[in-house]
Amino acid sequence: MIKGYQSQILKQYEKIRDEEQKSLKKRRKELKIKLPQVFDIERKIAKLSVEMSLGIIKNHDNLDEYLKSIKKQITDLRIKKSELLVSRGYSMDCLELHYRCTKCKDTGFIGNKKCSCYKRKLIDLYYNNSDLKFALKTNNFDNFNFSYFSNQKVDYHRDSPRKNMENIASKAWSYVENFNKSNENLLFIGNSGTGKTFLSHCIAKELLDKGIFVVYRTSDELIKNLRDVRFNNNKQLEETLITCDLLIIDDLGTEQINEFSKTELFNFLNKKLLLNKKMIISTNYSIEQILKSYSERISSRLFGSFTLCKFYCDDIRIQNNIK
Repeated sequence: MIKGYQSQILKQYEKIRDEEQKSLKKRRKELKIKLPQVFDIERKIAKLSVEMSLGIIKNHDNLDEYLKSIKKQITDLRIKKSELLVSRGYSMDCLELHYRCTKCKDTGFIGNKKCSCYKRKLIDLYYNNSDLKFALKTNNFDNFNFSYFSNQKVDYHRDSPRKNMENIASKAWSYVENFNKSNENLLFIGNSGTGKTFLSHCIAKELLDKGIFVVYRTSDELIKNLRDVRFNNNKQLEETLITCDLLIIDDLGTEQINEFSKTELFNFLNKKLLLNKKMIISTNYSIEQILKSYSERISSRLFGSFTLCKFYCDDIRIQNNIK
């Protein structure tokens, strides 16, 4: 699916350009009937422009005065044309091609660089073709419910589950608000059913709505993607995973852990961190299990370059089934 994104986006731009050309043709056809004087003015402007060019080529006598006179006539005609259009309820630019993005003129590129509107289309396309589209209808801050978290302190934790979750949710909201000003990464640790995936979805929803490119992968999917990149040289997939604004890696530890996966995961995490590309990683593993299951290099990246958020409460999924 990733491979087809660029061709799909370019087809969208082609469709936009075609629609705008048809709209312009329709406007011109209408005005030829209702305001033929406008086209007489356009022809006069075109004739004067040719005369001005010829005057420059032939080095007309008193060239400066000649050009000044021609330019004044063109300006007067343009004003007359605009006044005529506006008096009949048309916009001054109605006879010009309209661009939905004036920066790239509906091509998607400024020079050889992708325009910001290209990125917006990529986000929309990725979002509409991902599981996130359906998950985020319910998994968002509007549906966040602190009642699942008890006010009673448990075990050795300093704060109650409710207080702890309030602190984490506040950090998550701050993460969204300061996303473009910070290079912070988040590591969500906690047992299954404590709200880690839900909160990562809440963050994803807010950022996607702001036009920020968020990619979601389970750890198993990520390793499969990295295998595809390594053995099939899938450059577009690699670019998406590396350059996205935020990568969410869910359920770290559920992938098959072997030498290949550990090597590829380290190289990938290291590359993202060096490029200051932000990540949120969630895992059911404890700190001890992470240290035991992964290499020291991976562990040091996770604990040294991520802000740790520890989740704890009774399993929310079980609570929902009981109700």
